[in-house]
Amino acid sequence: MTATRTSQRLTRPYLVASTLTFFLAVVAAGVGLFVPGFYRDAEVLLPQLYGQDLLTLVVAVPVLAGALYYGSQGSLRGYVVWLGVTGYLFYTYASYALLTSFNELYLVYVALFSLTLFTLIGGVARIDPIDLKEALDGHPVRGYVAFQALVAGFVALMWLAEVGPASLSGTRPPSIAETTLPVPVIQSLDLGVVIPSFAISAVLLWKQRAWGYVFTGVLLVKGTTLGLAVLAMIVFMLQNGQPVPLPQIVIFAILSITGLVLTTRFIRAIPSSASTGHPHAETETRAD
Repeated sequence: MTATRTSQRLTRPYLVASTLTFFLAVVAAGVGLFVPGFYRDAEVLLPQLYGQDLLTLVVAVPVLAGALYYGSQGSLRGYVVWLGVTGYLFYTYASYALLTSFNELYLVYVALFSLTLFTLIGGVARIDPIDLKEALDGHPVRGYVAFQALVAGFVALMWLAEVGPASLSGTRPPSIAETTLPVPVIQSLDLGVVIPSFAISAVLLWKQRAWGYVFTGVLLVKGTTLGLAVLAMIVFMLQNGQPVPLPQIVIFAILSITGLVLTTRFIRAIPSSASTGHPHAETETRAD
């Protein structure tokens, strides 16, 4: 009797697309961070852009390189991390393509937005959620459920407290009051995409649905990386003399550290030899 065993391996199209993403992200973040006066945005936005660029260059890009290497070797751990960091880069360059004032790297931002969008969709479509759930069989999930629900609730309350009163009064939200932005782009992305994603993932994982494990892995990596980026933004904002409420700093620090711990725990819980059974993965046949 023969059985088919498959390994989740990043295939050539994804390796090429993500390698291109790697180099373009290095260029985009490096130019933004090290070329003086490159950004033409409002002064209030510059520390946020610098913080994002720093985190992308120092954390996201190296993690992407490592994930590509291990993912190309068939590592399920590497594949999940690759999905998560791709999600972070998608969110980052979606915001750059829509938020930053037009500059010489506009087409690079659009290329990164497109590359990460389609590799993320394709990467999620290729993974077999049942195999990831089985790889994590017996691993407790309550902490991940609580964390995702907490992030969804906190971010929703934070943004609704800002845009809600502005919507009712017909005024501009404080975060864009000193800019020329027509709408708060980050709030739009968070309220429309990020918050529902965390909420749905928490519900699916609580019910121990297979896709809940996939979404949790992706969102833990993406969310933690973004949380660290927010801390980097806060550092630049403080250096620029912009006031940041202490409670906000403490909350983001706690969420980022907790996310980092949970992400490490989740990824390490995936057996290093775990394999998946998706029909699009590479196959090998053995005799029983």
